[in-house]
Order: sequence, then C-alpha cells, then structure tokens
Amino acid sequence: MKKRIDLNSDLGESFGQWAMGDDAAILQIVSSANVACGFHAGSPAGILETLRAAKERGVTVGAHVAYPDLVGFGRRNMDIASDELTADVIYQIGALQGLAGAAGTSVRYVKPHGALYNTIADNKRQADAVLDAMLAVDPALPLVVLAGSPLLEWAQQKGVKTIAEAFADRAYHSNGSLVSRREPGAVLHDAGQVAARMLRLITEGGIESIEGQFTPIEAESICVHGDSAGAIAMAGEIRRVFESRGIAIQPFA
Repeated sequence: MKKRIDLNSDLGESFGQWAMGDDAAILQIVSSANVACGFHAGSPAGILETLRAAKERGVTVGAHVAYPDLVGFGRRNMDIASDELTADVIYQIGALQGLAGAAGTSVRYVKPHGALYNTIADNKRQADAVLDAMLAVDPALPLVVLAGSPLLEWAQQKGVKTIAEAFADRAYHSNGSLVSRREPGAVLHDAGQVAARMLRLITEGGIESIEGQFTPIEAESICVHGDSAGAIAMAGEIRRVFESRGIAIQPFA
C-alpha cells in the first residue's frame, strides 16, 4: 500500500466577475494546483491571485493548458493542426511561468485540461504536438496523464516524465476510460463515496467501474475538479480519510 499520494485540483478558472470554484479554500487541502492559463478559463489578475495563494500555502503549481475554448470551458473537441497546438501550449506555459515568477513561485509540471486531456490520452498526433511543446519549453517538466492511457508510453518514448492520474469525482468504465460527462452518473458528488473509492484505489489498486467491475488503476496523483459541486467537501474528506490511515498528502513535483 502506498504511504503517500498527490492530491491536485484545477484552479485559477474564474474570469472577471464570473467566479469558478473556491481557490482559497481548496488550497488549504490539496498538494498541487493545476492553474488555468487563459485559454479555457482564467483572467491574468485572477490567475496571479491564485498563484500568490498557492505560494503562501506551499502548494505546487502546474500549467493547466487547454484548447482555445473560453465559451466551451475547454471541454469541446478540436481538430487543431500540430504546429498550431504546439505553439498554443508553449504560449500557455510561458504565460503561466511569467505570472508564477511574479508571485514568487514556479511552474513544476503540465496537466492538460478537459477535451485536450482526453484527446491526447489516445490520439498520438495531438499528443506529440503537446509533448513537443513541453520539450521546447523545459524538457524537465513532467506531464500529468490519464492512468493506463497510451500517452504514458508515447511520452516516455520522447523522454518526458509522466505522472499517472486518477479522478476522484469521475466514474470509470471497466476498460479504465472515463465515463463521458454527457452520460448519467459520470460525475460524482458524495464526499463519503468519493473518499471510500479513493481509499480503495490506494489500498487495493483500483475502483469499481460504472459497469460494476473492479478496475485496476495505478496512479501517483488524484484529482478533484475545483468546479465540481461539493469539491471542498470531497477533497477534505479524502484528506481526512487518508491521514487517518497514515497516507500522507504530498506533491509529486
């Protein structure tokens, strides 16, 4: 059984007067913050505020890169040319690096958001475009990827370190893929259920799929979406349950 695990959340997603999640509260709980870079969400002032709060709490920061999709919150699939996608990712990492430096912290990893995350998990062309961007900016940056996906091997072939990730508040199919948000039961909200599932992930190496089958998942980080209803309660209960079992919440980066 693992004695430590990273707990991450997607933050910095508020935009002007439009508030998304409670960054200040969840930063009291998580060990890593995937901070929006302005393409799917986030304004420069709001992102900087989140970065300063992460610095104050000692939370590790990662670049939450995405498709250019503010209207769809980065959850719409896009067939973007490889060179354009590479440039987009370079641009986003660079923008967050500048803001992070001003906040007294640094970007320690990259985690794609939404549709981009799901697409590059098994689309090699787009995956290569993202990996090329990371190598151009900083070859030492690790990439957070869906546990069990082909992207793990593609990244390793290019020399990019990977961090396998599981989702606390999402349902899985028995093949290890995430249930589409368009399907009933795809997003979980019950804090007790979510914490119990994640404890089973740590102690038994898997969870129960939406089909009712035990599904092995090997993960180094667990995500609770900051925009999910009950995100604070879910993250807090995961931390409470883990710490009661001697499992430390610590950043991987």
